Amino acid sequence: MKVVAGLGNPGAEYANTPHSIGFEVVEALARDLCAEWRRAAAFKGELASAMTAAGKTVLVKPMTFMNLSGDCVAPVVKYNNAGPADLVVVSDDIDLPVGRIRIRVGGGAGGHNGLKSVIERLGSPAFTRVRVGVGRDAHDRSKVISHVLGKFDPESRALMDKVVPAAVKAVLQVLQEGPQAAMNAWNGWAVQADA
Repeated sequence: MKVVAGLGNPGAEYANTPHSIGFEVVEALARDLCAEWRRAAAFKGELASAMTAAGKTVLVKPMTFMNLSGDCVAPVVKYNNAGPADLVVVSDDIDLPVGRIRIRVGGGAGGHNGLKSVIERLGSPAFTRVRVGVGRDAHDRSKVISHVLGKFDPESRALMDKVVPAAVKAVLQVLQEGPQAAMNAWNGWAVQADA
């Protein structure tokens, strides 16, 4: 049993923003796996189930807003008798340039409030993170909130439309071959703007 959680903020006003790229990745993964989303009020989120190379896999979109992501993710993990090693969390990363993916097992939250919430509620940082680079504001690197909650510009959106399917492949590789193989394959990868 595996759990793949994409972090984001619910609501149309947060669509197409860097902070909700985790939603985009798990939604694309669900489409690839022909999994249908259902509202799960008891878990404060939306869930979809599918079979992958790792067996039954539950996909999760917390509907709690980013800072409370763990209030959804941790109960889903526990309900499914899974542990931190069975969890993959997909999130944005402002310290990675747009067009990059980085996979890591364990570690801190790196200033990401969604990851911080998952770590706190799960009681462990020992899960796999698939971090999707969203970069920083090109004009003022200190503008974090307005950047992650602002809409993608057309150039960044075009790049993200290539990154999202790549991140889906990275998640599937984590599930099929394990985090180390996925790290070896993806941590040096960068999208090509003209590809």
